[in-house]
Amino acid sequence: MSINILEIIYLIASLTFVIGLKMLSHPESARKGNLIAAVGMLIAVIATITIYQPFDNSKLINYGLIALGLLVGTIIGTMMAKKVQMTAMPQMVSFFNGMGGACAALIAIIEFQNHEVGIGNSFDGEFLVMLLGLIIGSVSFSGSMIAYGKLEGKIKDKVLPMNQLINVVMLFTIVALTIYQMLGYGDSTLFYILLVVALVYGILFVMPIGGADMPVVISLLNSFTGVAAAFGGFLYGNKAMLTGGILVGSAGTILTILMCKAMNRSLTNVLLGAFGGTKASGAKGEVGEQTAKEISISDTAVLLSYSQNVVIVPGYGLAVAQAQHICHELEQLLEEKGVTVNYAIHPVAGRMPGHMNVLLAEADVPYERMQEMEEVNPRMANTDVVVVIGANDVVNPAAKKDPSSPIYGMPILEVDQAKNVIILKRGMSAGYAGIENELFFYPKTRMLFGDAKDSLQKLTAEVKEV
Repeated sequence: MSINILEIIYLIASLTFVIGLKMLSHPESARKGNLIAAVGMLIAVIATITIYQPFDNSKLINYGLIALGLLVGTIIGTMMAKKVQMTAMPQMVSFFNGMGGACAALIAIIEFQNHEVGIGNSFDGEFLVMLLGLIIGSVSFSGSMIAYGKLEGKIKDKVLPMNQLINVVMLFTIVALTIYQMLGYGDSTLFYILLVVALVYGILFVMPIGGADMPVVISLLNSFTGVAAAFGGFLYGNKAMLTGGILVGSAGTILTILMCKAMNRSLTNVLLGAFGGTKASGAKGEVGEQTAKEISISDTAVLLSYSQNVVIVPGYGLAVAQAQHICHELEQLLEEKGVTVNYAIHPVAGRMPGHMNVLLAEADVPYERMQEMEEVNPRMANTDVVVVIGANDVVNPAAKKDPSSPIYGMPILEVDQAKNVIILKRGMSAGYAGIENELFFYPKTRMLFGDAKDSLQKLTAEVKEV
């Protein structure tokens, strides 16, 4: 009877995951969707602890250890979530994702201790699930930790000599070790060798990937963790864990494919190609023999105030400056003057999928003002002013015009088609991909140098006086 009740509770928890994931697709319902899914997970955890009984009654449940783990995890997770800045959100996502992968690998290790590997023609499906959970969870853990370090600026892009060949050899080694053990010839030594190889592969897999591709990598690693968690659910016969893992794995995979499409690149190209270039150098306003034209705060205020429509392009620089709230204030002020203001969101702007949407939603920017690239580009030629705040690679015309550029072929926000372009930047440094942006030197482009938040505060004050 208790098993039937537990299965019903797992079904309810699974439904909350589906409902929560659906609600996450809209900023206005995302917070509630997240809470619904969290409540479903809490119900599943409590039910598992209180109702589930081991098949082997000799294995007692250590409630004290479980409570300690829940308490420590809750305290650490809550403190990290409350303290994290919006700029560091991608790092936190990578870190938490890595912890999920580590848990999946630990499940495989623990279950392996109590599993007898058969020799012969019989197929051991349970052992295969353990091996796959171990491999994918380990790759997700070590890869996510490297992604965290790179996003935090503690780890630089590093391409070893013959890096691709080394990765291919390690991948074949993982496959060979898996097959060998599935044939029944493995032992605990080979199992742990496979663990080490998978961890090293995760490191070498992410290490050479360039900065501009990190949103895709984070999404891919997230799908890995989901798949590994699903394997854990399969091992334990836990429907809620299985459903949650499948949802995370499939959503992460779909998002990865969509982001690759948005960049007009294949996943293979992302994983094997180093996305970067030569960083720009030179004084403020100058790169090589080219000189960018500056604009003053007062001239910018007049230009914006007497425009009919303005498009704001947010980038990582907006997040770094914590300028989303003052940007929203400027938008509201222009709307009061009769100016139509919208935000153009590139699919891979920022450091993780949806980074800019989350950033603007935090400042209570109406969802309908956040417009996708396909929606904005056709109207760009009729836009009076485009204000680019901290974005770089997603507005770089080289993606359309320079076949030698690493980002050539990537769809961009075509701000160069607008009547006027104002770019808020600290200096002339290149974007996250390390590529010089020729847009800075276009005749219709003006540079407003300085910290984004400080510049927007001065600009807002000036607009009020116009």
